[in-house]
Amino acid sequence: MITRRALAAAGALALPGHASGQGAQRVLRFVPQSNLASLDPVWSTAVIVRNHGLMVWDTLFGLDGQFRARPQMAEGHEVSSDGLTWTIRLREGLRFHDGSPVTAADAVASIRRWSKRDVLGQRLDALADEIAAPNERDIRIRLKRPWPGLAWALGKPSANICAIMPARLAATDPFAQVGEAVGSGPFRFRQDLFRPGDVAIYERFDGYRPRDEAADFLAGGKRVHFDRVEWRILPDPSTANGALTRGEVDWWETPLADLLPALQRNRDIVVDLINQAGNLGVLRFNFLHPPFDKVEVRRAILPALDQRAFMDAAIGTDRALSRVPSGVFTPGTPLATTEGLEPLTGPRDLAAAQRALRESGYRGERVVMMSATDLPVLQNLSEVAADLLRRIGFTVDMPAMDWGTQIQRRTNRGPIEQGGWSAFCTTWEGLDVSVPGSHQPLRGHGAQAWSGWPTMPRLEALREEWFDAPDQAAERAIAARIQRVAMEEVPFLPLGLVLPRQAYRRSITDVVKGGPALFWNVRRA
Repeated sequence: MITRRALAAAGALALPGHASGQGAQRVLRFVPQSNLASLDPVWSTAVIVRNHGLMVWDTLFGLDGQFRARPQMAEGHEVSSDGLTWTIRLREGLRFHDGSPVTAADAVASIRRWSKRDVLGQRLDALADEIAAPNERDIRIRLKRPWPGLAWALGKPSANICAIMPARLAATDPFAQVGEAVGSGPFRFRQDLFRPGDVAIYERFDGYRPRDEAADFLAGGKRVHFDRVEWRILPDPSTANGALTRGEVDWWETPLADLLPALQRNRDIVVDLINQAGNLGVLRFNFLHPPFDKVEVRRAILPALDQRAFMDAAIGTDRALSRVPSGVFTPGTPLATTEGLEPLTGPRDLAAAQRALRESGYRGERVVMMSATDLPVLQNLSEVAADLLRRIGFTVDMPAMDWGTQIQRRTNRGPIEQGGWSAFCTTWEGLDVSVPGSHQPLRGHGAQAWSGWPTMPRLEALREEWFDAPDQAAERAIAARIQRVAMEEVPFLPLGLVLPRQAYRRSITDVVKGGPALFWNVRRA
C-alpha cells in the first residue's frame, strides 16, 4: 500500500484514479526500479538516474525507432566537406525551467562536462580541437579527424546522456554531482517535494516547445499528456504489487518474475516487454586491488560459471525472460558473436576452476561482493556469484546495502579496509553494450574507465579500429576479436541477457516500446 510518509512527502498529493473534468489534474503514478539516489545523469551511469535525466533535460539530438540520430534541441546541423567541422544550430525559443533562455554557451559547457565522463564523450574530448559558441544559437565543434557518429553520441539515451544544462550547473566538476535538477525538458523536477527513498515529483513544464513532427522513440515531438508524474519508491515487491493491483499506482517498472502469472490474469493490468534490447548481466571486478588485480585470478572463474544458473536465479526459469549464451555484446544485435566464448559454453567444471585458483597465486584475500538488496534481479545475481566464488575457493564477504549506497561505494578506489570493494553484479541496457563505442564495461583506459578501472591497451586499440571500420563486415570482424581479447583479459564476465517485463494499468495507452521508461506521449484511455 502507499505509505503515509509518501503522501506527506508529496504535500498531501491527491491520488486520482482516471482524472477527468474541468481543472482536474492528470497524474501518472509510477513505481521505479529503485530509489533515486542521484540527480545527475552525467555523473551517474545508473538507469534510474538516466530515466530521471530524460524527463528533466533535453539533448541536442534524439534517436528514432531505427536508432538513427535526428535533431532534437537542434534545429539542424551542417558538417564541412572534410568532415572536420560541425555547426549545430539550436531551435529558437528554448528555455530552461528557471526561465532563462537556452544558449549555445550552455550547450558548449554541457558538452565539455559530459565529455569527461561518458565513454563516447571521452572520444570527443580526445578528437576536439575546439568546442565553441560563436553566437547565441550556434555550436561549433572542430575535430582532428572525421567522426560521422558524433550526432549519435550527443543524442544516445544510454549512460551517460549529454544533458544540456544551464552553464552555471555545467560548470560543476565532472566528477562531482550537480546540486540542482534544472533542465529544459518536458518535465520540471520538484526538488522541494523530493524525498529520497519515498517520492519524486515531476510537473509538466509549460514552457517546453515540442518539435512539430510526430514522436518516434526519442526523436520528434515530446508531447506531455500528464500534468504530473509521481515516482513512488516502493522497494518491497509485495507492497508494489498490491498498489498496482488496487489501482493506487499506474505502472510498475520491475515486477518480480514470480508475480507475473498473477498479474497477467488480472484484466486491468498489462504485462509487457517494453525494452526489446533487454539488460546484459555482468560480474564486474576491481582491477586496482587484490585479488582481482591478477588476470589469472579472474580467469579462474571461467570454467565454473554457468550463465543459465545466473539467469534462472535473476528472473525465473521461464526461458522467454532471459537469453543465454551471451558474450560481451547484446545477443541478437548485429555484432553479437560466439568468437572466444568457449570458456563459457563448454561443460562446466568446478574442479578445474578450483585448480586454476590454486595455481593463480590467490592467498585467501577477502573478496567484498557488493549486493543491492532493493533490486531483486541484482540481489539474485549477487547471491549466485558469491556462492560460486565460495565454492571455487574464494573468501567472500557480501555486505548488504541498497542500490543508492552501492552506486556511491563503487566510486571508492581504495582498498576494502578503506571502504572499497572487490566485485559487484549489475546489468547494462542492451543498447549501451551492443557496440564497442558505447560499451563502458569494455573500456580499458585505467583511471578514466568505468568502476573497476582496468588498463587494457589491446581492447583500447581494437576499439579505435572499430571506429575506423569501413563497413559492417569489418565491424563484425573487429567485434569478434574484441570478444576474444575480453575473454582473455576478463574485465567482467557476461552473465546472460535479462528480458524483464513491466506491468501497467490497462487504462494507460501508448506506452513507449524499444527503450527506457519514458513519460511523454503516454496517455490514459
